[in-house]
Amino acid sequence: MLRIAALIVAAGRGTRAASGQSSSGRGSGGQGAGPKQYAAIGGRTVLTRAIDAFARHPEINEIKVVIHADDGELYKRATAGFGFGKLSGVAIGGPSRQASVLRGLEALAGTAPDVVLIHDAARPFVSSKTISNVIAALRERPAALAALPVTDTLKRTSGDGVVTETVARAGLWRAQTPQGFQFGPIIAAHREAASKNLDTFTDDAAIAEWAGLAVAVVEDSTGNIKITTAEDLELADRQMTSALEPRTGTGFDVHRFSEGDHVWLGGVKIPHTHKLEGHSDADVVLHALTDALLGAIGDGDIGQHFPPSDPKWKGAASRLFLEDAVRRVRDIGGRIGNVDITVLAEAPRIGPHRPAMQNLIGEVLGLPPNRVGIKATTMESMGFVGRGEGMAAMASAMVFVPAEDAR
Repeated sequence: MLRIAALIVAAGRGTRAASGQSSSGRGSGGQGAGPKQYAAIGGRTVLTRAIDAFARHPEINEIKVVIHADDGELYKRATAGFGFGKLSGVAIGGPSRQASVLRGLEALAGTAPDVVLIHDAARPFVSSKTISNVIAALRERPAALAALPVTDTLKRTSGDGVVTETVARAGLWRAQTPQGFQFGPIIAAHREAASKNLDTFTDDAAIAEWAGLAVAVVEDSTGNIKITTAEDLELADRQMTSALEPRTGTGFDVHRFSEGDHVWLGGVKIPHTHKLEGHSDADVVLHALTDALLGAIGDGDIGQHFPPSDPKWKGAASRLFLEDAVRRVRDIGGRIGNVDITVLAEAPRIGPHRPAMQNLIGEVLGLPPNRVGIKATTMESMGFVGRGEGMAAMASAMVFVPAEDAR
């Protein structure tokens, strides 16, 4: 069985597309202008969607991402909370795409895959069928690339813009990605090109051709578009958003007090006269929020996925439960719009810790803090909360899922 790696190239600056994005949360995900691979379409970044296409494919064993040296924090935010278990870290890109690919290949050399699929992060909609077809071609040939036949009439012009020739389009193809290669030959070809200071190849298939490798063409789908301009981003965002339907979910949790000196709320450790009693860390905020997300997609509850009878979860950080719920949302192609939480407690005071809680929850959910509502109320000395016997939390979540996944 072939060991197959995917190398996703995301080191470009590509600010022409993202420069049209605002910091309002639409398009750029609240990140403002920046490289197009970190702009958002349908609530997920371009890069995240590209990674996800390969992470979901059953034949892909490992994914390496090549990023720019300045983009570490952007990359961390883009991949936070996603269940990308096949990711094997990042490589830092070089001064050109060709140099970046070589650095990525060198980073993969330690695991020695049989074949590698090289893909541009700016193509977030590559289909599973295209990936499978490129892999299938590599079982017969040393190299293969996804491509589309040229259907438009082609014209060659002179320097002053006058047509001098109509170019026959028969046999012409538009090269796309992924481009797949047997690993040994392609890394050798890249190394040789680098040693000769040949850095003018426009794609990896061109390097393979230069090295004498036979490159097969695999017909791609027209949906595998490349995000280049701000208009591309806006169109893709509109299409993705219109294809989603909203879901809401609610959650509630309660824990009693016992002897201790702190409580965990929203993933934040807060000094208190007691602790909350529970099998895990008894974080009522994260427990309620986890159930709200699971409820929105109809996927059971926290007790079903993390039963208190299982000693594996004794003392566990509740962030793990929330991360699992986020993964389940994203596994069906969903995105989280916003969440709202109300803490019911006489003490401790929540206000001083609200920003830290919003930041932590936002990091896990992939949301800016202004989409994480956290409020607190007392029970006016009524009931078990009012008597100081415990704490409770209520949560709601707005989730958008693909319409075809309506269940």
